[in-house]
Amino acid sequence: MAATRTQIYLTPEQRERLDAIRGRDGRSLAAVVRDAVDQYVGSSSAESVQEALDATYGTMSDVEVPSRDEWDRGYG
Repeated sequence: MAATRTQIYLTPEQRERLDAIRGRDGRSLAAVVRDAVDQYVGSSSAESVQEALDATYGTMSDVEVPSRDEWDRGYG
C-alpha cells in the first residue's frame, strides 16, 4: 500500500485510547489511525447515509405519517 507520511499531534488522552486499541487488537498505531480516518471520512458520504436508511427502513411500523396533502399544507 502506498502511503503518505503525515504528522499529527494528539492529546495524551487520545494517545492512551489509541494505544489501548492497538494493544487489544495487536495492530500498529498507523493502522488504527488509518481505520479511524476511514470511518470518519466514510461516515459523511451519501452511500453511508443510504445504507443507514436501508438498514432502518420499516423499523417503526407503528409511526403514523401524515398524508402527502397534509404534509404539503404544512403545520400551523
